[in-house]
Amino acid sequence: MPSPSKPTRENRTITVDFRDEATYFRLLDDGKAFVECVLAFFLALGFQLTHMASCRGGGCLTRHSHYVRVRLGGLTIWRVQCTACKAVFTVLPHFVLRYRQMRPEVARDALLATHGGLSLAWCAVIGNLSPMALSRLRCALGQYSVVTVLTRCFLPLPVDILADETHGGCLTAKVSLPTIVSTRVIWHLGYSPSKSAAAFTASYGALQQAALQHEPSYQVQGALTDGFASTTKRMRALCPRARFGYCLRHALNTLPRTLIGVSAPVRTGLRATLHTLISRCRQRKSVRVVSRGHRLRRFADHMASTVGVEHGARVRNWFQDKKAGWYAVLEDPKMPTSSTLLDQAHTAMDRKLFAMKGFVRSVG
Repeated sequence: MPSPSKPTRENRTITVDFRDEATYFRLLDDGKAFVECVLAFFLALGFQLTHMASCRGGGCLTRHSHYVRVRLGGLTIWRVQCTACKAVFTVLPHFVLRYRQMRPEVARDALLATHGGLSLAWCAVIGNLSPMALSRLRCALGQYSVVTVLTRCFLPLPVDILADETHGGCLTAKVSLPTIVSTRVIWHLGYSPSKSAAAFTASYGALQQAALQHEPSYQVQGALTDGFASTTKRMRALCPRARFGYCLRHALNTLPRTLIGVSAPVRTGLRATLHTLISRCRQRKSVRVVSRGHRLRRFADHMASTVGVEHGARVRNWFQDKKAGWYAVLEDPKMPTSSTLLDQAHTAMDRKLFAMKGFVRSVG
């Protein structure tokens, strides 16, 4: 005969903030003060304990029993009981995670490190725990938002961001990874098998949606791209009030590619001249927009006289398309001037994907 189904057991584990460990250990010796502290904590938060269905109220809490967590250094955990319905509640102090041996701050730092592009092994070394424990912690959290995790680690939402997508292969599939970085923190990492504008817009918009849930008045004030028109259009649609700038380093790397048929020494010299021009504009805070435009025109005239009128016209048109983004970077000292940190994140991802492909080849 089939065995009767067991009734679902209510989860009655409660986590209480005792402020510090010394207070918790001091209250363990005073049962009345311990119960009063637990009651005061829940009354301050306005929470209701999950009693049995037959409980009609009127009961109070009393100390029930205790046990020792050996793997946590012999930490004593107390249980409290309702005198009316006899429901038992396990009281966990704030410095203990349920079913985990690691401390909350260790788990926070290890999870935060996983968003920097490091492997689980290296993140486990940083947190002084095993990679399997960190992997199980991530699986226990389930599908989570990067923004939610970072804000709970008390990181403020980014004001100025770097946005770009990298294209590569994950195992045998061609994928794209839209990425948003601020300082050295990856705030968004998307995964899209499609290169359509709708897919990238939805991926970049995930950061904004998660951030608005945390702070309804959140707005991105500045965004830096490499000047690629597709990425810029998508970000402008999501952040219409933001100031958009173009990476200055990409400008220096793109200039030699526009000089088709010019010898390498000449291209290197012109690139150095443009680098000096941009450096002087960044150092002089009083340089006006008219002065910057005049310097760019003189540089284009210099190129026309050096490598030919056709190359000078091509570079002049290139300046006309990109100078608005360069001016935005030069006028705002808070905005990042290059997307080096974003490129470093993409390089780390490419190495990990390359290692995955090599692993599959060796196994197959």
